[in-house]
Amino acid sequence: MTPYFVLVLLLSASVVVSGSIEKRIVGSKSCDKDRQYHVQINVVAGGKTCGGALLNTRWLITASHCAEQKVKVQLGLNNDVSFFTKAKSFFKGNSKKHEQEINTNQQFTFKDESGNSHDIMLIKLNEDMSAKLPAIGLPPLGCKRPELKSKVEIGGMGSKKAGAKPESSVRCASTEISECGENDKPASKYHSDESTTMCAFKPGVEACYGDSGSAVEFDGVLHGIIVSDPTDKCANTIVMLDICHYRQWIEDTMKK
Repeated sequence: MTPYFVLVLLLSASVVVSGSIEKRIVGSKSCDKDRQYHVQINVVAGGKTCGGALLNTRWLITASHCAEQKVKVQLGLNNDVSFFTKAKSFFKGNSKKHEQEINTNQQFTFKDESGNSHDIMLIKLNEDMSAKLPAIGLPPLGCKRPELKSKVEIGGMGSKKAGAKPESSVRCASTEISECGENDKPASKYHSDESTTMCAFKPGVEACYGDSGSAVEFDGVLHGIIVSDPTDKCANTIVMLDICHYRQWIEDTMKK
């Protein structure tokens, strides 16, 4: 395949993307230059797609139910570089770093002192990403969760239709921290309680199929991971895990 032909294909793909139907997070808008840290996670065996967030050149974070088997991660999907810069990277072979298959021995699910698994996972990449690729910042050790009614930012590439392919660009929306209902919790195989789980609600804003694992931002840093996993309709009350509860574990796991 000649370089000219590849360039034509890439240009054609960009046209298709710009005209794609918007059906991601309900109530969302284009992220523009925000969420350049967003990661898309696909189970290699098929059937499951999620989001995630790049923490640094080697580590990303997501929900445990999004992986726990071999996955392909796609990075730099919303990277703010020109099309020609991306094409140059493609020809140099650097774009291979942006798609990595990760085995389970590089996936780390949080387990509490009783051995219960929580729906939050760190994934170690096979090789470092460029330090120029934006990552999301973490709150300080000892941080506290956002208060009720605090405005938080969510985003993702999920579809409103179960089983559909993820959309081709990242969408962003704002919502508010709210009280959790009795049934607002991660899947039953994962432990959760009031100290680990947060919720957000805003009329017209929903997380859909494929948005699990995506980051929740507050004051410009990571404060939550979406664990809502819709089965029959998009989730209006968005369930997330409180990053502050896991902050020390994140630090220790990445150091080890």
